[in-house]
Amino acid sequence: MKLLLLLACVMVSVWAEVSNSMFDSSLDEGWKSWKSFHQKQYEKNDENDRRKIWEKSMKFVTKHNLEHSIGKHTFTVGMNQFGDMTMKEFAQLLNKFNKKETGNSTYKGFTAQANTELPSFVDWRPKGYVTHVKDQGQCGSCWAFSTTGVLEGQVFKKTGKLISLSEQYLMDCSREVGNHGCNGGYKVQSLLFIKEKGISSEQSYPYTAKDGECKVNRNDNVATCKGVRIIQKNSETDLAAAVATVGPISVSIDAEHRSFMLYKSGIFYEPRCSSDQLDHEVLAVGYGTENQKPYWIVKNSWGTSWGMEGYVHMSKDMDNNCGIATDAIYPEV
Repeated sequence: MKLLLLLACVMVSVWAEVSNSMFDSSLDEGWKSWKSFHQKQYEKNDENDRRKIWEKSMKFVTKHNLEHSIGKHTFTVGMNQFGDMTMKEFAQLLNKFNKKETGNSTYKGFTAQANTELPSFVDWRPKGYVTHVKDQGQCGSCWAFSTTGVLEGQVFKKTGKLISLSEQYLMDCSREVGNHGCNGGYKVQSLLFIKEKGISSEQSYPYTAKDGECKVNRNDNVATCKGVRIIQKNSETDLAAAVATVGPISVSIDAEHRSFMLYKSGIFYEPRCSSDQLDHEVLAVGYGTENQKPYWIVKNSWGTSWGMEGYVHMSKDMDNNCGIATDAIYPEV
């Protein structure tokens, strides 16, 4: 019996040494601090795998930021809540159902008027058009956040009241138009659904980050819309005109890149981005220029610990990088 216990102790000791040798010991404190900050807890059989993924992300961050320091990149990256996720897992948070829904000719179009001189800088946030940065959590509901965000801006423009609208309402109650809650949805159909049924406030129908049964009370409706306007496809000129004259605009992008997942600051440009394979819905709330490089100001729905307090500056007038002008819309209110 003593021999068996001794062998068991030796085996545990050997396993611990092998396990520890799999990791970079210089990152031990960083790993502990990151887990604590993001409140990460794992099952024992999962922690080693998460540590491996996290170290891979750390190496990417170190390499990218070193290259940034010598001028290779226009943006920095950093460890955020996604640092322990594989790209396949990260993809689950994106919108699987973005199907270029702007092809219906019954929607009204938007095209920039000729000879219109636009301001060099636009930001609708200090003007009251934009609600706080929200967090979709571990749920592929970006389509709902982009829909509420663009409607919030237009409701404010018309009424002077900024009302945070309910993403959960859209997730639970708009399945009849083809939306799938945490598994993706459609922003145009969502706005047309709101046109027919209205929408509740976030306060009366709070977000849960999971699919649920529709519990809507029509007396809680706080907003509606009259229709949808489609911005000329692939035209950053028209998108800029819409952002400058209309307000925040719902846009789709290709976000399935580690560089975007771990984005921290600066002007995001990803040469591998697609301009037509789009998988994430966000909100363009302005544009500007930094060091003679133009950028879009984009509100994300991944909380304030991602990017620049929840925002990203995306490359503007760089051949529609990441497809930001491919599928842009806003509601008529």
